[in-house]
Amino acid sequence: MARPKGGDSITPRKGGAKGRALRPRQVYVYTEGEVTEPEYIDLIIKNGVPDKPGRTAQHHIENPNAEGKLRKPYRMVQDAVRTLRKVEREAKAAGLKPYRVTGGVEEGDWNWPQVWVLFDRDDHQGIPEAVRLAEKEGIRIAYSHPCFELWRLLHYSNYTSTFGGVCGDANSRLRSSRGFAETYGRGVRTVTEQQSKHVREEQVLSPQGTNGSRYREARKWARAINKRCESSNPNDWDPYTDVWSFVEEGLLLKHY
Repeated sequence: MARPKGGDSITPRKGGAKGRALRPRQVYVYTEGEVTEPEYIDLIIKNGVPDKPGRTAQHHIENPNAEGKLRKPYRMVQDAVRTLRKVEREAKAAGLKPYRVTGGVEEGDWNWPQVWVLFDRDDHQGIPEAVRLAEKEGIRIAYSHPCFELWRLLHYSNYTSTFGGVCGDANSRLRSSRGFAETYGRGVRTVTEQQSKHVREEQVLSPQGTNGSRYREARKWARAINKRCESSNPNDWDPYTDVWSFVEEGLLLKHY
């Protein structure tokens, strides 16, 4: 199980309860994209502001070199279940207790490990089945319809219309956003879809001194469009993205 980011797996350490309380949360992530999502996560971990002092997270991209057929939503959730069971055993051996929040009251250790799967609608089969399996097994999901580019687009503007499930449309609107092309270099006026897979700091980070304003706007707009989704079938949620839940609930950041 690859862990190229963040550090080693959870192992017993000296220091007792105090030592456990200071340990970062280990977050294991499966991403559908090989480039965009991992680059985005690296960037916000580096520049993000923790929600609570002393609470940090270390992330591990679990499928950095996986081939395409292993990056389908249902398959990633299946792999994530195996990862979760393993890291939960390690956490218990280290003396950690399962974490949950009930009625606003925290129980257990905040740094209990989490496993997340980030995937898009695209034209994948088995999205509802992947969501149900994740809910049953305790896997966290960040889902975007039609694709992750919607979340990036919301850092530029409030977009509420349907994409008809076409990720290329979302990517095109992102690439045509004012100031987007220039983030790839002085004088750059157009960016190819392939180039746009690489995330630049200027595309997501808030201007200095604005207290996470850009992230907060993107989050506000995402929550608003999500509320419009009435179907119980995630295939029909167009547009939709809850990547902000991964930022806050998984990585323990309040903004970036």
